[in-house]
Amino acid sequence: MTTTEHDRDGHLDPTLYRTPADAVAAPPERLAYVAGFDPAGERPDALFTVDTDPGSPAYGRVAARVELPDRGNELHHFGWNACSSALAHPGHHHAARRYLIVPGLRSSRLHVLDTVPDPARPRLVKVVEAGELAARAGYSRPHTLHCGPDGVFLSCLGGADGEDGPGGVALLDHETFDVLRAWETERGPQRLAYDVWWHLRQNIAVTSEWGSPSMIEDGLVPELLLDRRYGHAVHFWDLETGRHLQRVDLGDRNQMVLELRPSHDPEATWGFVNTVVDVEDLSASVWLWTREGGEFTVRKVITLPAEPARAEDLPPALRPFGAVPPLITDIDLSVDDRWLYVSAWGTGDLLQYDVRDPLRPSLTASVRLGGIAGRGTRPAEPDVPLSGGSQMVELSRDGRRVYVTNSLYAAWDEQFYPEGIDPWMIKLDADTSGGGLGVDGGFFPHGADFGGLRVHQIRLQGGDASSDSYCYRR
Repeated sequence: MTTTEHDRDGHLDPTLYRTPADAVAAPPERLAYVAGFDPAGERPDALFTVDTDPGSPAYGRVAARVELPDRGNELHHFGWNACSSALAHPGHHHAARRYLIVPGLRSSRLHVLDTVPDPARPRLVKVVEAGELAARAGYSRPHTLHCGPDGVFLSCLGGADGEDGPGGVALLDHETFDVLRAWETERGPQRLAYDVWWHLRQNIAVTSEWGSPSMIEDGLVPELLLDRRYGHAVHFWDLETGRHLQRVDLGDRNQMVLELRPSHDPEATWGFVNTVVDVEDLSASVWLWTREGGEFTVRKVITLPAEPARAEDLPPALRPFGAVPPLITDIDLSVDDRWLYVSAWGTGDLLQYDVRDPLRPSLTASVRLGGIAGRGTRPAEPDVPLSGGSQMVELSRDGRRVYVTNSLYAAWDEQFYPEGIDPWMIKLDADTSGGGLGVDGGFFPHGADFGGLRVHQIRLQGGDASSDSYCYRR
């Protein structure tokens, strides 16, 4: 029996965990799935399988790749058809974490890959065309997905056929992956979209904001940034009905509100979200939302300042400023809610914070991996600068292994790293008792290992810190 199949008695997939503690105690991942894309759109994108088993002779190497049958997708974020939240979804009690749903952010297609019977070699079993997403939900540019009540929730940046919006959330059927409808019933002031997640036990959904298709697809638009027109708010919704409840503005100087990381404790009503850049001082920040009475508040708890740099070390877009903005582009919260990882793509820093007190995060470790000016290196190759910077970060369920890749989005890569990005994936070992990070020198798939495709999001076999929400505390 694979870990994605039911046993003969009809028991659930063992990778659907009742509690966060069960997830932490489960066997470690042996495989990682990594999305790769061709920035020119001339070759097929691919999903790579990377061996993460330290006892395997292929450890740290690409074990397989599945090329897509079409071009121009730009694979970005992707996710499982089922996660631990399925234990609370009526009519979805026989779910299995079996299929990977892989959207193309540029093409608006969805590719569904089956990890059974061989998890190391997924098979493409379905393609959902952009026309279906447009006709049935009114959306395009699919970005992030999570298995949720009533279906798979798929956040989308654009309106039908690439129109500028509003963006929002489409619902997919749990079993067939057909597009059902738009999730929102009363949108309120929400127009821009990015991420979606929830507090299941409190019947609260949360969404964030990046920009519409025209605002992102050709790169960062300086005029829009300086006019403070990218997203700068967090939205709270009634999860069951899709009705907008509250908008919290983080201030229009804080542009691009991206990754939502709610507490994994199903009884909690707090979480972290990041902003990419402050247009007044080029800093970046992490914010904490909390519920006080019936209302949500959001406050800044981490600020990363810009770093001065010589003009000759900067890409043209940054030379007038004489500094490198940190550009926080991803964050990840450990399943036990103790550690927060912050990825600063501009400086290349991966930072670890102790967040046992979420209002007062404490920095415990930092590793520089690439970066616009600092160009951090791997310890195994100290004379070879890494291209790109620490970007997508994924954390194992037990919190001991941190995986990082280096590409953001093709058009934005070219602006901030015009010399090019050679793909890499790095693993770090985390100290989960007192804090600390160390790069694993034996794990470094890069360059030709990925066939020259740039790599973005990572998913781990059996689940990971950013793809599961839990139904029970004990």
